[in-house]
Amino acid sequence: MEKKTFTKKDVAKHIRERSGLRIYESEKYMDEIFAAMLDLLMDDPSDRVRIEIRNFGVFEVKNSKAKPQARNPKTNEVIYVPPRKKVHFRPGKKLKAYLSKARIPQA
Repeated sequence: MEKKTFTKKDVAKHIRERSGLRIYESEKYMDEIFAAMLDLLMDDPSDRVRIEIRNFGVFEVKNSKAKPQARNPKTNEVIYVPPRKKVHFRPGKKLKAYLSKARIPQA
């Protein structure tokens, strides 16, 4: 089964169909929303940043620990992986309910 990929343009077209906006207007609003989210996630120097969008989900910046004994899978060499920040997404109630009902076909 092939994975279906939607681009930003596809989402903008969907917004246009739902709202009646012109395509360039919906793209502009999307760009502004994503830019604002990026600013909020990257600009705060604190350890944890959280963006909660009701009925959709939560984006959260979390710290990962250093891994002093990690292995390179190609060479099997032991390497040090420094601590870093990563973004975690937790789905909201609607999306979580849909995902729990979805049936995965057996191969």
